[in-house]
Amino acid sequence: MSERGASGAVGVVLASGAGTRVGAATNKVYLPLAGRRVVSWSLDAFARTPGIDTLVLVTRPVDAELVEHVLRHEVSAEVEVVHGGRTRQESELAALRHLRGRIETGVIDTVLLHDGARPLVSTALIAEVLRVAREHGGALPGLRADDIVALADDTGDMVTSPGKDTLVRAQTPQGFRAAPLLEAYERAEAEGFVGTDTASCMERFSDLPVRWVTGEERNIKVTYPHDLVIAEQVLAQKA
Repeated sequence: MSERGASGAVGVVLASGAGTRVGAATNKVYLPLAGRRVVSWSLDAFARTPGIDTLVLVTRPVDAELVEHVLRHEVSAEVEVVHGGRTRQESELAALRHLRGRIETGVIDTVLLHDGARPLVSTALIAEVLRVAREHGGALPGLRADDIVALADDTGDMVTSPGKDTLVRAQTPQGFRAAPLLEAYERAEAEGFVGTDTASCMERFSDLPVRWVTGEERNIKVTYPHDLVIAEQVLAQKA
């Protein structure tokens, strides 16, 4: 926790999607993983990271019973629950509006936004994103995209390599100074802009620099059934 009078950071875990590609009838972040639900692993990582003072879980009203189970039986930290919107960006905005009062008074200085379907994020990566976001304004973790090629022209007939130093596969959490983040999201909402992720919204509506932080191979996103198997194996090796 922050010292008295100091500003604090927030970890926002997004869990308001459906996850139909994973082949489950329920929201994928509430599927079982190594004895607990997928989303609880992320919440626990944020709760154990020094400097994260507040946890926010963005959910769907239909998942209320699942949320109650996770917060009562799997997460010991206090978690604030916010209902999300139709899109990821609307859900992020809902969380920021929930935090508005504390952002405007300076109680909250930095916000980290994380996909609840990435259960293997480490406290080390969360801490590094927080450090870089506070120092520079924004931080985006990612891995170099060594296996991507680009089309050289509009016809799609020519293939070229964009270079290993120019592309990364973005991960979460993505962290930003809180006030500019809220302002950018309100501007995006007013103009009807929908970005691909948090960083793309900030790039369009803010001059805040976003620094790249080296991501983690293990920080996978649970999208398909085999991703759960991989996550189970990683957690088994860690135990």
